[in-house]
Amino acid sequence: MMLDLNGKSILITGGTGSFGKMFTKLILERNPDVKRLVILSRDEQKHFNMAMEFPVDRYPAIRYFIGDVRDPERLERAFEGIDIVIHAAAMKHVHLAEYNPSECIKTNVNGAENVIAAAIKCGVQNVVALSTDKACAPINLYGATKLTSDKLFIAANNIKGSRNLKFSVVRYGNVMGSNGSVMPFFLKKRTDGVLPITDKKMTRFNISLEDGCQMVFDAIEKSWGGELFVPKIPSYNIVDVATAIGPHCDQKEVGIRPGEKLHEEMITVSDALNTYDIGKYYVILPQHTVFNRAAFIKHFDAKLVAPNFSYNSGENSTWETVESLRDLVKKHVDPNFSV
Repeated sequence: MMLDLNGKSILITGGTGSFGKMFTKLILERNPDVKRLVILSRDEQKHFNMAMEFPVDRYPAIRYFIGDVRDPERLERAFEGIDIVIHAAAMKHVHLAEYNPSECIKTNVNGAENVIAAAIKCGVQNVVALSTDKACAPINLYGATKLTSDKLFIAANNIKGSRNLKFSVVRYGNVMGSNGSVMPFFLKKRTDGVLPITDKKMTRFNISLEDGCQMVFDAIEKSWGGELFVPKIPSYNIVDVATAIGPHCDQKEVGIRPGEKLHEEMITVSDALNTYDIGKYYVILPQHTVFNRAAFIKHFDAKLVAPNFSYNSGENSTWETVESLRDLVKKHVDPNFSV
């Protein structure tokens, strides 16, 4: 049964990004009577472009709020009357975060604190924050700030008091076709006849934008407060992506950039003690939950993973092939794609 958000007021931070636009599209398709859908972003040009795609005269529930998660007063104003907040705003480019560390901290850490405070003050009922595989055992500043953000949102369940409010986190891998991702990059570069490969052994998790959005819908519906949801998704090898998109291109190995991993992780062995398999997802619970853990396990038929369990893209059991990647590129990135 599809989650019913009709009559609800929803706000998306970073709402003009790839995720926000897809999430908006799905909400409007599935919930024609949504009460209010607030798109909060600091980029006025992206607001302008998104309003062309989702005009207010056609979608009267939409509100376009220019604002920054760094600004607590603006967040409080935006959160008035909101039921559900999806926190997608982030500074996400690894190399830019390394070069501008304080700016990354202001958005990803201080911004998370501001979202939490505004949600508590304004009577929000449900907050779902987007994380990243780079927050698991981080080796770069972006990952470290997102891990900090994850911890802040999970711990927020301890300070909500008696409020009817749940905070949860979703963590997933690289999103096909999102801004700055490898597939659009290779599509653009293949006209040069050479595709730059960081390392031919490199692997990544892979998820479509729509599946990432569905994960957030599931978290809204299933969360008890304090969970970190991790999807069971396939991996790909970077060479297979390059071969799928540019089979006639040379592949030039250029080396891993600062802050990059050879393989991405989403669950470490240290997380395994509190990680449960609930079917479609893994769920990492905090050591001390605000709910009855035994009741949670019974409700979801949750199975504790093995003590030595870990989940990384290099040791995954499910892999994309060159053929499946071509189908995915055509479906999710460029409908006119051909080789």
